[in-house]
Amino acid sequence: MRAMVSLDLKNTLVFILAGGEGKRLKPLTENRAKPAVPFGGAYRIIDFTLSNCIHSGLRRIHLLTQYQARSLEEHIRFGWNFLPRRLEQFITCRPPHHVTVGQWYRGTADAIYHNLDAIDDWQPTQTLVLSGDHIYHMDYRDMLREHVEHAAALTIGAVKIPAAEARRFGILQCDASGRVTGFQEKPQRSATELPGAPGFCLASMGIYVFETKELVRRLREDHALPVDQGGDFGIHVIPRMLDHSPIYAHAFSGLPGDVNPYWRDVGTIEAYFAANMDLCSVAPALNLYRRDWPTYTLWHNDPPAKTVFAEDGGRRAEVLESLLCPGTVVSGAKLRRSILSNVVYVDEHSELDDCIALRGTSIGKRCKLKRVIVDKWNKIPDGTVIGYDPEQDRQRFHVSSSGIVVVPKGYEFK
Repeated sequence: MRAMVSLDLKNTLVFILAGGEGKRLKPLTENRAKPAVPFGGAYRIIDFTLSNCIHSGLRRIHLLTQYQARSLEEHIRFGWNFLPRRLEQFITCRPPHHVTVGQWYRGTADAIYHNLDAIDDWQPTQTLVLSGDHIYHMDYRDMLREHVEHAAALTIGAVKIPAAEARRFGILQCDASGRVTGFQEKPQRSATELPGAPGFCLASMGIYVFETKELVRRLREDHALPVDQGGDFGIHVIPRMLDHSPIYAHAFSGLPGDVNPYWRDVGTIEAYFAANMDLCSVAPALNLYRRDWPTYTLWHNDPPAKTVFAEDGGRRAEVLESLLCPGTVVSGAKLRRSILSNVVYVDEHSELDDCIALRGTSIGKRCKLKRVIVDKWNKIPDGTVIGYDPEQDRQRFHVSSSGIVVVPKGYEFK
């Protein structure tokens, strides 16, 4: 058994890749970056990664922004500005200021390369690279300890997934000690399955702990290659490291007490909807109510949620397996497995089944919505029916492959 090692978290620098366009999440990402998409009623997707960092004792954090960054940057400025800069602690947004005008980062590695000046400023021993668009609870100190104990050049966060989903991820092959011996980036055919677990693969979570000197050397080598041969960790950098540097996998285990550790890539409308609905379960796998690991976010001064009778006295408010955020009013309406973000109003005799209503939504009288996501500040007129007639819905809204309807922000009902 390896001896426990001490960690110098002050000498660990964090980069969070937060510039994703999120094409498969449109129209929710039409005017906002994927990490800025609201989730779970009160939060944004980025809040989960940032909260993990804070609970893990990490205090030097750069968010690398890019696509439609205004909403995300405002959320960080107003909701995550509590670290004391005088103690050399910070959460800051870094747009692609080094890249030629009109040119975006070519990939994950290219994004870090163009921010090497931050590494030069702080000279960290280890550099932690995170993705800003996943939903999970994780103590990164466990991964950092394993990295140091293995004397690894790179440690990759890894999670077990069904083999049928392998084409969406980088797939790892490891020996008995956990050392990575093979890597397949988004294999379109058969992926290597886990020994003893047929039907499952070991996928990269997009979480990397690098020895900083190794990272800098590899990024400079990668940048010197032709444009089409470099720029991404999974496609270019990691495969070139395999035969020359010790790379280990860290098996994701969630937090102490987690029986089935929860990690979700919410990159599609289906995945985003399913992860939200998971929270409505009687005993959700992702526990938002842990007192020892709260998820932080931008605080709003909204009043308590409220349920009231219908004015005619003929209908009570009925709320089943649903989440109500501060400021919501359910006035004689019926909710089943639905999530209402802050200051959402649902009027008399309306029915919502498996729905997500984002901040400021107002739903009129006698509306019926089923499997619908309503983006922020929409006003649904009285008597509106959505989610019951697929053909009619497709003429007005975006409808996913499984029939989830998305009402975009600012939609004008006629």
